[in-house]
Amino acid sequence: MAPAANMSGLFGEDEKLPDPEPAGPGLFGDAPAAAPAPAPSFSVQYRVLARKYRPTIFDDLIGQEAMVRTLRNAFAVGRVAHAFMLTGVRGVGKTTTARIIARALNCIGPDGTGGPTADPCGVCANCTAILADRHPDVTEMDAASNTGIDDVREIIEAVRFRPMQARARVFILDEVHMLSKAAFNALLKTLEEPPPHVKFIFATTEIRKVPVTVLSRCQRFDLRRVSGAELAAHFGRIAEKETVGIEAEALRLIARAADGSVRDGLSLLDQAIAQTADGATITGAEVAGMLGLADRDAVFDIFEAVMGGRPAEVLALTDRAREYGADLGEVIHDLLALVHTVTRLKSVPALRESDELTETERARGVAFAERLSMAALGRAWQILLKGSVELEQAPNRVTAAEMVLIRLCYVSDLPPPADLIRRLTDSNAPAGQVPGGGAPSPSGGGARAVANGAPARATAMPEAEPGPRLTSFREVAALVSERREAMLHGHLVHSVHLVRFAPPVIELRPQADTPRDLASRLAALLLEATGTRWTIALSAEPGEPTLAAQGVAADMARRGAAAEHPLVMAILEAFPGARIDAVHDSRADAYGITVEPQPLGGEPEGPGFAPLDADFADEPSDNWDP
Repeated sequence: MAPAANMSGLFGEDEKLPDPEPAGPGLFGDAPAAAPAPAPSFSVQYRVLARKYRPTIFDDLIGQEAMVRTLRNAFAVGRVAHAFMLTGVRGVGKTTTARIIARALNCIGPDGTGGPTADPCGVCANCTAILADRHPDVTEMDAASNTGIDDVREIIEAVRFRPMQARARVFILDEVHMLSKAAFNALLKTLEEPPPHVKFIFATTEIRKVPVTVLSRCQRFDLRRVSGAELAAHFGRIAEKETVGIEAEALRLIARAADGSVRDGLSLLDQAIAQTADGATITGAEVAGMLGLADRDAVFDIFEAVMGGRPAEVLALTDRAREYGADLGEVIHDLLALVHTVTRLKSVPALRESDELTETERARGVAFAERLSMAALGRAWQILLKGSVELEQAPNRVTAAEMVLIRLCYVSDLPPPADLIRRLTDSNAPAGQVPGGGAPSPSGGGARAVANGAPARATAMPEAEPGPRLTSFREVAALVSERREAMLHGHLVHSVHLVRFAPPVIELRPQADTPRDLASRLAALLLEATGTRWTIALSAEPGEPTLAAQGVAADMARRGAAAEHPLVMAILEAFPGARIDAVHDSRADAYGITVEPQPLGGEPEGPGFAPLDADFADEPSDNWDP
């Protein structure tokens, strides 16, 4: 029998007999189950766009040109402040700027011999450590979660030690307004006189909550909101780097939803990329659906139907918008934004060439601005604004939004109150008949009553009571005051000189600060109050002093007359230091002007003060005869 050692040659030196399959259960029970295949692992962890494209140098910051220019000049001339205060809304780059400043202070260049620079290299030991958030000399603290004085004391203690590796120790405090009052007070002395190797960089979104004593010790930079055009261009460049196709309208919607925040916009862009199939172009409709917005054209269609007074069409459009997932509350907010845009286009025509506008806003918005009056736009704004508040209180947002839009339909084509007054008091209209030309009904066609083949007359209006008879300009001003037109009354008293008063004609000389529509407003008020058309003419003649000036002059005259009266002179002499504080005249009107009544003979009724030899009212005279 061959030795056992020779049996290995049957299978070769590297070959082994395969293990036999178990014919049954093993000594300790069933055979163990086969191990599951290992789950695939991702070799590269995904980084969100806001972190992947976070700026690392000043040139990467968008929309902050003024701050970047100031910081570059400071590094160039060696005048870098010891403390910075960065303020602005969320996501505009406050913390990012703080980290760039920290690298700029501590960069030593690729060869290790460089000094502070506005263009950190990004490859030296200090730059790479700060970029990785692991540099021992750069301390970043969230003041929102470390608000107490003990947290600040740790910083004060650390300030005493020199940096271990870097050129300067940098302390970055985010949301610094959250520190307590005691923490701020503890920081003041160190912040005012820090060691030369220490720099403080504060960031906050609530600059008003930071004590003035802290602000006065810092160099302040206000980071502005990034404009929609800059955001859209920036997001377009990032999408191109990510090899993602996206429509211009989608970029504009994301930029508008970001509201000036780069970080918020990148998060939305990340979300839009994730919900789109690989290789597909991101459309504006997809972004609108993602944001819960109604289609932009649908908002314009709803606005056109509302301002045209067509409620049936409005409800059909809102139903269609809801089918596509739009929230009617967002539709109301979109309509508010559209009214604001149209009002701006109407007020400043030069905005029609702005890059901030979309193609739809530029085309249809300009058409709305040319067709709608400022009064109609203002009324629409007020109704929609009030309706947006009602939506939050209503049990059903859909019904509340529909009620707001229906209400706007029925008031959109109403004329302003001034036009109604002119129509109702048109001197050319026959008595007892309402002038025609009313606005069409919301259903689209104007309602007309026809009798015997001819238009029927409207129901006769009750005869109006005669208005007050105005005999002086002071009575006109008093009437304006009674009507509670405070601004108009103030200008009539302080800014208007009467040239001629000949009812129903008033000729005035207004001062430079008087509103241009004063004459038309006064004429409309007098027409409504008196039922008579008044002509308010503007003149260049000097005219009388203003009512306020006349009142002051009358008061000075009364004081002078009182001071010269023998009785008052005797009182002032008997009581040294006494003075005339005020002189009250029962005959003076609300403007302090005394109207002297004239008797039949043309002489004044009597002196303003009793003679010295007059008897008291409660003591009978000796020659009194009952």
